[in-house]
Amino acid sequence: MGEWVGAVGRLSRFPVKSMQGEQVDTVELDQGGVVGDRAYALVETDTGKVLSGKTPRIGSLLLGCRATFVGTPGAGDAMPPVQISLPDGTTIRSDDTTVHATLSALFDREVCLRRAAPDDFTIDQYHPDLGDLDPDGPRDTVTESRLGAALFAMVGIPSPVPSGSFLDVFPLSVMTTSTLAQLEALQPGTRFDESRFRMNVIVTGAGSGFVENAWVGQTLSIGNSARMTITMPDPRCVMTTLAQGDLVAEPEVLRTLARHNRLEVLGGRYPCAGVYASVGAAGTVRTGDAVSFVETT
Repeated sequence: MGEWVGAVGRLSRFPVKSMQGEQVDTVELDQGGVVGDRAYALVETDTGKVLSGKTPRIGSLLLGCRATFVGTPGAGDAMPPVQISLPDGTTIRSDDTTVHATLSALFDREVCLRRAAPDDFTIDQYHPDLGDLDPDGPRDTVTESRLGAALFAMVGIPSPVPSGSFLDVFPLSVMTTSTLAQLEALQPGTRFDESRFRMNVIVTGAGSGFVENAWVGQTLSIGNSARMTITMPDPRCVMTTLAQGDLVAEPEVLRTLARHNRLEVLGGRYPCAGVYASVGAAGTVRTGDAVSFVETT
């Protein structure tokens, strides 16, 4: 075992892409990430686009919903149904015959709740007019973006996420409480709640500042048997600024990252918080588990 990094402080999975999810004490990791994470998504019937939180209006509607599994998802098992709590307080299950019609009415467009991403997995993404978001990128406009296996097929490299996955880029997302504390110190009065960042794993006790920036390329053990290799910083979007639960809309979240942690990633310079990872070894992870660097020989 290598140098101790910290401990697992929080585990989260998000059964439906871009909806609020569930905080859990235990997760199973396999090559696709946290089992059950982003297992479902809404797909627009007319265009085939996946609805995501990367545009403010649709994102606000999605974040007004919370999805939870009705059973515990397990590696290799059939995915259990989800229950979705809607903004008006009503609930509906994914196996209800009216689920597509109910969600279509909420989003004012025909959608279906799907278990697999289209081969050409695309979303609409809003780029705010923020000068230091990406100086060479689009401003105050919506563009169509490929994600998941479709993105990697477009650039001609093997995909780290399985075909049909609704994950954006890599299987796992990790953030430290050190990054959250750094952001609060840089912008007092702004609430940098971990829920805004929608990470699978929050690590406590891991140094100071944006410490996970330096983890890229390293492998960490997590729990008794699981391992994760840190692949790249996690570029953030307008979704981090949207209201959800008791959190109000807060544009300073993205602005603070753009001022203080804009990194070279994916051919641009983007505000980042946390890191992406691939799963090197499957296993069970629990809150309180140790996180350590894996010694290389």
